[in-house]
Amino acid sequence: MLGDYFTRALVAGIGLALVAGPLGCFVVWRRMAYFGDTMAHSALLGVALSILLSLNMTLGVFAVAVLVAGALIVLQRQATLSTDALLGILSHSTLAVGLVLVGFLTTVRIDLMGFLFGDILAVTVEDIAIIYGGGAAILLVLFMSWRPLLASTVSPELAEAEGLRPEAARLVLMILMASVIAIAMKLVGVLLITSLLIIPAATARRLSATPEQMAGVAAILGGIAVVGGLFGSRNWDTASGPSIVVMALIVFLVSLAVPVGRLFGRRASDGA
Repeated sequence: MLGDYFTRALVAGIGLALVAGPLGCFVVWRRMAYFGDTMAHSALLGVALSILLSLNMTLGVFAVAVLVAGALIVLQRQATLSTDALLGILSHSTLAVGLVLVGFLTTVRIDLMGFLFGDILAVTVEDIAIIYGGGAAILLVLFMSWRPLLASTVSPELAEAEGLRPEAARLVLMILMASVIAIAMKLVGVLLITSLLIIPAATARRLSATPEQMAGVAAILGGIAVVGGLFGSRNWDTASGPSIVVMALIVFLVSLAVPVGRLFGRRASDGA
């Protein structure tokens, strides 16, 4: 069944969409799009360090993303710069350092375009196992942390008053995002991961009545974007990763024709 490269791409992409959709909802609710870009840009630094230190690339990208998330938390506590300024520094610095390190790897041939934009058609059975195994673990942690994550998103002060530890919930969310980026890097590339997180979730926000409903709709819309993008890529001979993102954009534009809150009644934004 998985002998055909196109079938493997479909299976892998749908698995990624099922994870990125619900997690992307928190990115949209918390207005963390720029943070997603920062985490994605840090992935290239993770790639370079993994090659230099002969580490597993997925683990290397995950470790660097977690370190960047930790650095952001530490810098925010000093309150000397705004969050968007800190994100700008971390985002561009990690990307630049990664590119500089890649330049020093003269003895290793690196497909930089592949890391930036991904190649879902080159996914292997092992990659699929990582996507579904890691994705299941991410969704399990997200399910177990749903209440504190949602409460701290709506009101950190209220969540703290209820003993739900919003700072811990925020750290969990950052680690989950680092995990998704490490898994997704090979499929859609570091520059397109944030789009796959945000666009289906933003589309689902218009069509959903509750936060839980929005998470489910975002996963479904992400799957539609993957399937439509891959078939479009095959029919018109376009790049697979960008084609998936373009399909997600088309779905979003089509959703604009649906009156806000009319599909299920009350919007998810009213609940989160």
